[in-house]
Amino acid sequence: MVPPLRTEITEIVTGLAMLGGEDLEEVLSAGPPPELREVDAATWDRVVEAYDRREHRVDFLAAWNNGRAFLAADDGLRGRRPLLVEWTGGHRDPGDTVVPADLRVDHVFLVSCKYLSKVLHNSAPEVLFDRCLAGGQVRRSTVDWFDVVAPAEHQELYQLVRRHHAPHLDLPEAVGALTAAQRRELRRAVPRDWDRECAAGYERLATAAAAASAQRWLEGLDGERARAAMLWRLLRLSPAPYFVLGTAAGGTLRLRVGTPWDFTRHFRLRSFEVAAQPGGQARVGWSAVVAARCSDEERRVEGHVEIRWSHGRFGGLPEAKVYLDSPATAVPGYWPLT
Repeated sequence: MVPPLRTEITEIVTGLAMLGGEDLEEVLSAGPPPELREVDAATWDRVVEAYDRREHRVDFLAAWNNGRAFLAADDGLRGRRPLLVEWTGGHRDPGDTVVPADLRVDHVFLVSCKYLSKVLHNSAPEVLFDRCLAGGQVRRSTVDWFDVVAPAEHQELYQLVRRHHAPHLDLPEAVGALTAAQRRELRRAVPRDWDRECAAGYERLATAAAAASAQRWLEGLDGERARAAMLWRLLRLSPAPYFVLGTAAGGTLRLRVGTPWDFTRHFRLRSFEVAAQPGGQARVGWSAVVAARCSDEERRVEGHVEIRWSHGRFGGLPEAKVYLDSPATAVPGYWPLT
């Protein structure tokens, strides 16, 4: 799967800037440096052409400045030009990994590039709500989560949509019998805006699915140890530290992400809660209160999960997208890059 152009720009230019150079235009015109690996000729040409067309100028500048900051940082390369920068974008890691690294520098430094994204995970709902993300993130679902947690409301909405928007399609009576091809047909038939009756049916589905999902999630969070591990997984604290370079709504984002061991040295978990939330889609909120060991000062970190079809309405099996609502710079376990 080819990443979007903006993703290619932000990740590759971040890595390119780590190799030094004062002027991005000169660096791009010189061609790909030998130290930059896993960037094929077609990808390099797309990035250069986008720069020449003056597309994504803000992203080019932000990525270039972030890479240069990492080159100079005491937590990073300390001014030492790396021998190797590997881009992992477009390559699916075959292992069960929890480190969201887009760049690997000198086989040691792992860097995640996040530009205006608050998404922490894009998971199969059963992996989040039933397994609490244990064993690693799995995006592709094997079940229709709406059929698992709200079968009556799911079937009711399906019949309403068939009657209002797809009477011309040859579809099965049960929503669970839809094939992938039939899902695609139904998705194309559903308009952007629900009619009133379908909107009410979807609201009933979202309410029931959120409540049942929250309850199943709570059942796996029995005890302080389980709740702490859940928070670490949500925040993507892994056995290996890594760095986040990017932008957020408030400006530049440059962080060092610690490990669960780092977290327990500096913080203790006071509470972790989940609850169904209103919000248009099936939505489950999560929040934690964490106290600093040195001062007992408390911090609250919040986020939410949206349960929605992966390819438009009825177009694919539902996925669980996990968002961080608190500023990343305020999250315990994330430290500013120095």
